[in-house]
Amino acid sequence: MTTASRPQPFLEVKDLHVHFPTDDGLVKSVDGISFELERGSTIGIVGESGSGKSVTSLSVLGLHRRSKAKISGEILLEGEDLLTVSDARIRELRGNQMAMVFQDPLSALHPYYTIGNQIIEAYRIHHHGASKAQARKRAIEMLDRVGIPNAHRRVDAYPHQFSGGMRQRAMIAMALVNDPRLLIADEPTTALDVTVQAQILELMKDLQREFGSAIIIITHDLGVVADVADDIMVMYAGRAVEKGSVKDVFYQPQHPYTWGLLQSMPRLDQVRKTRLDPIPGNPPSLINLPTGCKFNPRCGYQHEVADSLCTTREPDLIGASTTSSARCHIDPARRTQIALELFGAKK
Repeated sequence: MTTASRPQPFLEVKDLHVHFPTDDGLVKSVDGISFELERGSTIGIVGESGSGKSVTSLSVLGLHRRSKAKISGEILLEGEDLLTVSDARIRELRGNQMAMVFQDPLSALHPYYTIGNQIIEAYRIHHHGASKAQARKRAIEMLDRVGIPNAHRRVDAYPHQFSGGMRQRAMIAMALVNDPRLLIADEPTTALDVTVQAQILELMKDLQREFGSAIIIITHDLGVVADVADDIMVMYAGRAVEKGSVKDVFYQPQHPYTWGLLQSMPRLDQVRKTRLDPIPGNPPSLINLPTGCKFNPRCGYQHEVADSLCTTREPDLIGASTTSSARCHIDPARRTQIALELFGAKK
C-alpha cells in the first residue's frame, strides 16, 4: 500500500542564500533560509534590523538586481521556481499574483500622482482590456473596502493629503487591487500610533478572510505577529534560529535569542517588578560573522553547553517538538525548562 504524496505547499522557500559582493567582502544577508506557507495562512518573520527579513521578502518578489546579488536555492510558488523564470514572468506575477505593502507609504507612493491614478495604473498593467473608467471604479471599490471614507472623492487626493494610517490603507488597497494570492507586508505598522496599528492589522485579517491570501508579515514587533500570524520564523544574522507556531514561540520558546526578544517586550498580563532586560551587544557584521553559533557573543547561556561548542560549531536547525525547531546546542529538555522558568509557560 503506497502512502499518499504530501501536497505541494502554496509557497515553499528552500535553502535560500542571498549574498552581496562588496569591496569589503561578501555580505551574507540571507544564508540558508527555508519555510513554507499555505493559502489563507500567515507567517511572521521577526528579528532585529539587518537580520535578513526584508532581503528575504524582496527575493520572493524578484526585486534584487541579479547583477548585484548572488542568489541560490529555490522559491516555489505553486511549484514554479521564481529564481529560474524570466524577468518578464516575474513582472507578470508581481503586482498580480503577489504584492507587497511597504514600510513607508509616503516614500512608496508617488507624490505627483493621485492615490486613484496609482491604483488605476497597478490595475491596468495586469488587465490590459480594462478601460480607465473601469479601473477607476475598481480603485474606488478597493479604497472603500480598506476603510477610506468618501472613497469616491478621496480617490483624487494626493498622498500628502492622507494621514499616515490612511496612506497605509491606500497602499494595502493598491496591493490587493488584483486579488493577489500572496501578500508581503514589510513593517506595515511602523510609525503608526497604537490605535491605527490595531486597525491596520484587523483590516489585513479581514481581507485575508475575504481573499484567502497567504501573508508574510515582516516586523521586529513580536506583539504584531502574536496578533496576526499562525507561524513565526525568528531570524538572526541571515539565518533562521527558531521556527514554530505562535503558541510554541510565545509559550515555549527554544532559542536564547527568542528569549531575549520576549524579555525585552513589555507584557500586560504580568506585574513587572524589574526593568525590561535588553539583549546585550549588537548584531554581528554580515561580512565577518562569528565562528560557531552566530549568537554566541551576545548569549548568556553558553555555560549550559560543554566543550566550548557554542564558539566552535554552528548548531543545526533541528526539531524541538513536532511543530517547532531551533538552532541551539543546549539540550532541548533543558531549553524547555529554561523557557518555563523565564515565562512561566504551559503548553
